[in-house]
Amino acid sequence: MSNTTETPDFVGEHDVDATTLDIIESTLSNARYEMDRVLETTAISPVIREQSDQFPLIADAKGRMVMGQFGSAIDTIIENSPFDWDDLNPGDVIATNDPYMCAGALSHTPDMLLLRPIFYDDHLVGFSSQWGNLMDVGGKTPGSMPVTARTIFEEGVRLPPVKLYKQGELDSELLETFAHNTRLPEHAEADIKALAAGTKAAETRVQELCDRFGRETYVEATEAILDRTRDGMINLIREFIPEGERYTFEDYADDDGLGNGPIKLHLEIYREGDTVYLDWEGTDDQVPGTVNFLLNEKMFKMFVGVFLIMAFDPLLTFNDGYYDLFEVNLPEGSVIQPEYPAALGNRLPLMARQFDVLQATFSKLIDGFSVAGSYGTSPNLVYAGVDSDGNPFQMLEILYGGIPARPGGDGLDGHSWWPLFRTVPAEYQEAYYPLTISEYSTRIDTGGPGEFRGGHGITKVYTFEEDGSITFQDDRAHTYPWGVDGGKHGKTSEKILIRTDGSEEHIPSKAENVPVSAGDKFVFRTAAGGGLGDPLDRDTDVVAMEVRRGLISETAARDEYGVVLDDSGDVATAETETKRSELRDQRDELPEFDYGPLPDYETLAEQIAAERREFDNRD
Repeated sequence: MSNTTETPDFVGEHDVDATTLDIIESTLSNARYEMDRVLETTAISPVIREQSDQFPLIADAKGRMVMGQFGSAIDTIIENSPFDWDDLNPGDVIATNDPYMCAGALSHTPDMLLLRPIFYDDHLVGFSSQWGNLMDVGGKTPGSMPVTARTIFEEGVRLPPVKLYKQGELDSELLETFAHNTRLPEHAEADIKALAAGTKAAETRVQELCDRFGRETYVEATEAILDRTRDGMINLIREFIPEGERYTFEDYADDDGLGNGPIKLHLEIYREGDTVYLDWEGTDDQVPGTVNFLLNEKMFKMFVGVFLIMAFDPLLTFNDGYYDLFEVNLPEGSVIQPEYPAALGNRLPLMARQFDVLQATFSKLIDGFSVAGSYGTSPNLVYAGVDSDGNPFQMLEILYGGIPARPGGDGLDGHSWWPLFRTVPAEYQEAYYPLTISEYSTRIDTGGPGEFRGGHGITKVYTFEEDGSITFQDDRAHTYPWGVDGGKHGKTSEKILIRTDGSEEHIPSKAENVPVSAGDKFVFRTAAGGGLGDPLDRDTDVVAMEVRRGLISETAARDEYGVVLDDSGDVATAETETKRSELRDQRDELPEFDYGPLPDYETLAEQIAAERREFDNRD
């Protein structure tokens, strides 16, 4: 790869004073959270309203993200639309849910993106954008995330970039047509209108800034914000990323839901001058199933920047300012750059693994920096059917695994790797859906042992009250969330369906339209996070406390951490010192990465294929 990117036009001196710049930047930052709040209080679907599965963005007049979380794809969206930049008018709102028409800025069809151009005195001064996960967009399974789909055509209706609002007027026929092709049309209509309201909130704040400081000052400030972030990123690159060496790492997702796996992600990182090169060559080809991840290049650059900023300069703003400092190779036809019309619905396993691979490669790259271990899982579950009164129902929930241990602290138990996501309260689910949550607990002894423990997975037990079906995707059932620098691997995921007659059926981590009956129980156990550092260096009082709290067992305290407790549950100091000395003498040298007891590649591939054959051929 060679760096042919020109220096961005926003680089240089800016005619805006520091105080004004800080006010504008802070206002845009607050507006970004206001967009979320407006959406969450007007949407009706729990995946948005309760779980916050949405992402806002505020961009400048050239479509470059100034404030937000995911990289901007505004230029690609307009390029793939039937209109041009000059055809944009005040009050227009563009809508799309087609991943291929925004280069993967949306990664599967349930994500709906709305894009609003922002004008002031008839001049385009920027854009606001927001996307959220709809409950359903049609396709072969409720929730529009089938496991057995082989093309995106089976994953629901796709809306190309079109104007949903034209100069403030809603195209109600277009919205009705789209919603008509979903299983929950009222949810789709309400959530899409809520997304539009979120973009309107940002427009209002931007126009207020133009009122206060003037249009020219606002536009100049957006360029200065981008430039400031770029300067900060150059400093981070020069300080923490060495030149002259190449660093690689690879990890695996389990499978694609059709028996193909494990699936390899391979990354190489190196630096030349102020440019960092990230090369995914060596990653596996796209797979027939739905776990392909159409990784948007700008989105990935955002992920890289977020890692460096959060690790070394948390006050730096995430935006498009630093994108020219990273050169990325995403091999065409690979599982992270699949060719149309590959299925994309269950891309989460690969999205999570790409984070793991990125942070592990940086841990090798950055001298003296111990990265967090591997994340557990972030699966989804759909329960759908028709109740005894003839009313259709459909629940969609995102669940969470253990966050990996991090330098200086334990991983969180049962938490999303998106910081702002939340869990759906059990009370909400029981009030609106025909089920009972009979258990929602932390999985004891699942987080990878270490000086800092990996976060535990969770156990959630559903008792279904109506006949229906379940569809879900998960991962880390065959591969393990690895530990690092002496930390141990976390435990894998597991799914068990307990029928009313007491029989148990162990189900693979990805399954589609599994019939369930009223009274059946479904045990959903997510994977845990990897540990960090030598477990025998863990604070003994913390180990004792976690035994008292039921987070680890006395057996694990003794065998994994070398901590012996007395009859009152306190640390037996002398016995603990002896036990730790024994464990140190008995063990081999601690590995840099603990991948768990994996078999060789061929054996693992056959295990995955055999499991799928057995499941598909069940009675």
